[in-house]
Amino acid sequence: MALHRLGKDPESKNGGSPTVFYDDQTDNYVLQGWKVTDAERLAQLDMPDHETVIEFPRRMMRFFLEVEARGVGDDV
Repeated sequence: MALHRLGKDPESKNGGSPTVFYDDQTDNYVLQGWKVTDAERLAQLDMPDHETVIEFPRRMMRFFLEVEARGVGDDV
């Protein structure tokens, strides 16, 4: 598995996350972002125990090639 860094949030303090990676073996994206811990927000999700939720800014969507190619607002 090789992860390729597609983009790091240029507005992130201390050069930290969020970051978008592409996994060339699984053809999936891997997201590094802020962990969602707010109970009210988590209660709105039907999330299995083996999954987690992260948050990253809208400005980071430009690192998703499909979104960039199709345009913001198009059905993905």
